Amino acid sequence: MNISRRENFFRTMNHRQPSDLILDLGGNPLSSMEGESMKNLLDFLGYPQRDETERSLFGKVERIDARILEYLDIDTRSVGGILKPEVSQFKMLSKDHYIDEWGIERKFNGRYWDAVSTPLKGAGLDDLDSYPWPIAFSISEDEIDHIRKEAENLFINTDYIICAEHPVYGVFELGCWLCGFDDFLVKLLIEQDFVRKLFDIILSYQLEVIDRYYSALGNFIHYTSSGDDFGTQENLFMSPDVFREIIKPYYKTRINRTKTYTEAYYLHHSCGSVRDIINDLIEAGVDILNPVQPEARGMEAELIKPLFGDRIVLHGGIGTQEKLFQDPDAIEDYVRSVIEIMNRDGGYILAAAHNLQDDLSPESIVKMFKAARRYGKKNEAFWNQ
Repeated sequence: MNISRRENFFRTMNHRQPSDLILDLGGNPLSSMEGESMKNLLDFLGYPQRDETERSLFGKVERIDARILEYLDIDTRSVGGILKPEVSQFKMLSKDHYIDEWGIERKFNGRYWDAVSTPLKGAGLDDLDSYPWPIAFSISEDEIDHIRKEAENLFINTDYIICAEHPVYGVFELGCWLCGFDDFLVKLLIEQDFVRKLFDIILSYQLEVIDRYYSALGNFIHYTSSGDDFGTQENLFMSPDVFREIIKPYYKTRINRTKTYTEAYYLHHSCGSVRDIINDLIEAGVDILNPVQPEARGMEAELIKPLFGDRIVLHGGIGTQEKLFQDPDAIEDYVRSVIEIMNRDGGYILAAAHNLQDDLSPESIVKMFKAARRYGKKNEAFWNQ
């Protein structure tokens, strides 16, 4: 009997081993492709290049070409993304240079958008009162309705698992971008009144956007995402106690508000070593943890799965820093070993640990997903065919 993609997804979310492992590429903005990687893969597969599209601004990634998703038998599709209000500081200065809605100046470096200004560096409490914040109610209703129609069409007419990408940034990352990492990390310790006031302003904006976005899309999605990087390669940016006291309450409020509009599961993305706060993310309402970055300290599959695998679904796990740069046979063995650990009793969605970049060969990408589909079968006898 053939089991549908969505039935396999719900089995996964209920920690039952699916008949086919769920594969994600571009199903949320942190499991996609960047730079020339998609063009390189289209060439490798012999597909004609599609027409050039306008470069995506920071916070958005180009949608994966449908031919790639079909060839690799990917289970997920995404809609939506960061919403840009019409009343804000946003201003295009050139095709490679703009000021975003929060007043952060960004320049394109040939691969990514770098933040080149920190408008609230050194700011005090009074500066937050006079700063020109973006106005959430100025987000276009037509834009939200367009996303809703896209989600509804996919939900009704396909068997794909639909993700509504997050429409807002996280409180911590916005603090770092607005103030600069050095200034904001100091503020987390010694200017906590400033941090809380800033977070109150950001949360108010988040909740207004959430109300409009998820009330429109909530019935037509299976999961949604958020991104806020709490970890470095070796540890957290802050102590677990600071996270619990200052960041977690705002994050929990955001998740709770989202879940009032939808039964969709909640995925959170944080790069780096976040093992010390995974229990806190679960308590805050996170259902899916992305990316399980195996090269970060303490985030190896064999450590994370036994500790948390029965309480949260793990997403990612395929290392993009080293593991996918092996020879093709080694990649196949690696993918198989990850699946053997992570997919035991379900609760695992396979994806790369971050967006695939163009220094990775197309052959390696194909090898990864072909191996995942082969070894993600529930019937292990299939592996030896």
